[in-house]
Amino acid sequence: MATDGINLSGYDKKTIASGAKLRIGIVVAEWNSDITSALYKGAFDTLIDLGVQPTNIIKWDVPGSFELVYGAKKMQEQMVNAVIAIGSVIQGETKHFDFVCNAVSQGIKDLNVNRETPVIFCVLTDDTKQQAIDRSGGKHGNKGVEAAVAAVRMAHLRSNA
Repeated sequence: MATDGINLSGYDKKTIASGAKLRIGIVVAEWNSDITSALYKGAFDTLIDLGVQPTNIIKWDVPGSFELVYGAKKMQEQMVNAVIAIGSVIQGETKHFDFVCNAVSQGIKDLNVNRETPVIFCVLTDDTKQQAIDRSGGKHGNKGVEAAVAAVRMAHLRSNA
């Protein structure tokens, strides 16, 4: 595995423009809430570290990862500079995993292509619960941290483009 034993969540704050003037939306799936809560905490804490004011971080919960696309679309209408979509889909015994992962990936891609406000994909698509744990604050870091950094960077790209 490419990430075996590697924590990918480190960032150099000096290389990222301040988030002080940004308003960031975060849409969080309630399914696998132990994982999505940890991802949200990583994203929230990182946004604060990058200068985003707590009052400028808007959190909405949706039932599951499939609903993230609609939640992110509605969040884009809330005058935010970027949206982070947080979810966790863990492989089960049926094809449900494939359908949900494909729909969410395509839906978020479509929002990025067809709208002005960037949506950051922070949806874990793991084979096992342990893999999700490892990527939501475990040995591979926290993908929520990475999503927050991406949100700030993409918000600045949007405003400078």
